[in-house]
Amino acid sequence: MRNYDVKYPSLTMQDLLFHAGFCAKANKELTVLIEMPGFDAPEMITNPPENIQKKIEYYQATYDENCQHKHAPGIRIVDLVR
Repeated sequence: MRNYDVKYPSLTMQDLLFHAGFCAKANKELTVLIEMPGFDAPEMITNPPENIQKKIEYYQATYDENCQHKHAPGIRIVDLVR
């Protein structure tokens, strides 16, 4: 199992929005790590700069202020990849 060094043990939606804004302005990909029950390592999701605004709208609709999935207990965004 790959060991991920999670930098944000308590990632918030504000952290995610700030980082996404930086990525969009710098024309860089937005990559997040998502923890899910039953998986040994987080899932890595990468979105190109062109998709960041739509993805952020999805994250805000689907995840709460603590980056916990609103409808699927145990799923949460645990880190941002730089």
